[in-house]
Amino acid sequence: MRPYDFQMNRRSFLNRSGTGIGSVALASLLNDELKAAQSQDEKWTGVINKLDHPAKAKRVIHLCMAGGPSHLETLDYKPELAKMNGKPMPESFTKGQPIAQLQGNKNLTCLGPQHEFKNFGKSGQHISSIFPQIGGVADELAIIRSMVTEQINHDPAHTFMNTGTQISGRPSMGSWLLYGLGAETENLPGYVVLTSVGGGQNQPIAARQWHSGFLPSRFQGVPFHSKGDPVLYVTNPKGVTREDQQSVVNSVNALNGIHNDQVDDPEISARIAQYELAFKMQASVPGLMDVSKEPQRILDLYGAKPGDGSFASNCLLARRLAERGVRFIQLYHRGWDHHGGIKNASKNTAGLVDRGSAALIQDLKERGMLDDTLVIWGGEFGRTPMAQGNGRDHHIKGFSLWMAGGGIKGGVSHGGTDELGYNSVTDIVNVRDLHATLLHLFGINHKRFTHKFQGLDFRLTGVRPANVIKPVLA
Repeated sequence: MRPYDFQMNRRSFLNRSGTGIGSVALASLLNDELKAAQSQDEKWTGVINKLDHPAKAKRVIHLCMAGGPSHLETLDYKPELAKMNGKPMPESFTKGQPIAQLQGNKNLTCLGPQHEFKNFGKSGQHISSIFPQIGGVADELAIIRSMVTEQINHDPAHTFMNTGTQISGRPSMGSWLLYGLGAETENLPGYVVLTSVGGGQNQPIAARQWHSGFLPSRFQGVPFHSKGDPVLYVTNPKGVTREDQQSVVNSVNALNGIHNDQVDDPEISARIAQYELAFKMQASVPGLMDVSKEPQRILDLYGAKPGDGSFASNCLLARRLAERGVRFIQLYHRGWDHHGGIKNASKNTAGLVDRGSAALIQDLKERGMLDDTLVIWGGEFGRTPMAQGNGRDHHIKGFSLWMAGGGIKGGVSHGGTDELGYNSVTDIVNVRDLHATLLHLFGINHKRFTHKFQGLDFRLTGVRPANVIKPVLA
């Protein structure tokens, strides 16, 4: 027998077992995973046939400030901390508390806010002066100042923010949404990731942050590059025509189909679908990535320069992706890990993301897309009120982020930290609450959206309590 004839999964084995116990067991396996193995010629429309309530959002643009931006220099002004600058940090705040690199340091001192805060908009939102452009759209923002997380180091904190657990191998929130609802595009991935760097220590990120985990691989995020080839290995080699490539794709998919007839593996169906998608992307991606045809007014609004790989250009690409039906778009900017020199570093990094972030809100609103596009801006954790030289250490007990559009009430603030910005004390929001709110805005009850894996019903928000952040809903 040929080697691949032995590569038979449990479903295939039971399917070939005829009637009786084999067919009964097979029936128990016909769950959502089997639906995910549908014909590659069908557009994936999601496993959720009926929403739990009317949806407000159709898509997400997640602006990930990788490295942990300090809430004390960005969105959470603490005048009492300014008065305590240079003085010993009260032990009542820190005793027995998890601190990253400052753990065990007996001489903790307060570091006051390094930038002036101003009131912006009719709502009077209090935002750092290093964000004049974001301040200009303050009336569109819901600022959450009482975030908490459970992981104090970058990689597990990113994993927790994206998947709701620090355990690697679980699906990201983008994969959950794509799996549940599908996307409106057939020529692009439903989940796209863009990255940029600058302004501080470029803390690394990993592909596990946008992975599909135990969901079929067709639901994982696809990294796009704003410089060079937009998508690796999609461009035809020199001398290969589109007709040649179509012939190759057809032949490979035919071989995969023969193999799938033998083993009935959902991942082979996903592979066939991805070959077809990659072929379609050869035609759709170049036009998408060419922002040079955008009106000069729009390029100026974002501060975007075609092909420069900047956060501003990625924000413009995010709007173009959203227009084309991509469900979940993540923009990582790696430059917020400010253990030292936080005054100048935070200002420099803010200068790289401020204009693009605000322009995205303005542009979406002008096009009538903000009402059904959820925009989230924030990092994986915050920074300590205590000094680390002239910087700040990682902090998980209190930090800030903002949300806009897609069913979010603008011009409001929610929750707060104590007088020194150490602990979230009012209307505390856990990362799981953020996930529950995201799903709610898409018409999904987070408690009912599950996927069976290894005998358990998993969900994005896990088994611990998670609540929708109702005060920020429009």
